[in-house]
Amino acid sequence: MRKDSRLSGVLHVLLHMAEFEGPVTSETLARAMDTNPVVVRRVMAGLRERGFVRSEKGHGGGWTLNRALADISLLDVYEAIGAPSLLAVGSRNESPSCLVEQAVNQSLGHAFAEAEALLLAHFAGVTLANLHAEFHARMKRRAPPCIAEHAHD
Repeated sequence: MRKDSRLSGVLHVLLHMAEFEGPVTSETLARAMDTNPVVVRRVMAGLRERGFVRSEKGHGGGWTLNRALADISLLDVYEAIGAPSLLAVGSRNESPSCLVEQAVNQSLGHAFAEAEALLLAHFAGVTLANLHAEFHARMKRRAPPCIAEHAHD
């Protein structure tokens, strides 16, 4: 089963944007993510609707952060991309007639709900400023330094 990497990708883009002084084009962000600029524009539209980023058209235009990194949590970004399913595991049959399967579904359902609540609580407690600080700490430990405009690992 393929993993949904939208949250990771969006966080990646936002942190790259934080490294730029002015607007960043979809093309530049697409190179950083190794994707198509259309994908970047589609993802950024949800963030713009929430007020996290803004876009400027024309020469010298592009995407800019509209809020401080400390004011955007992982939960905010997760919700802005449509709150995709966090767990790839689920029940075989949502409305089984079999009593065994009903018991299994109930047990799994409670466990999944607890796991999702824990994960969402963690997302709420981590801001982009936290990730930005971790990124810069890693840059200091690395030689040569990563430059956002070029390539990265």
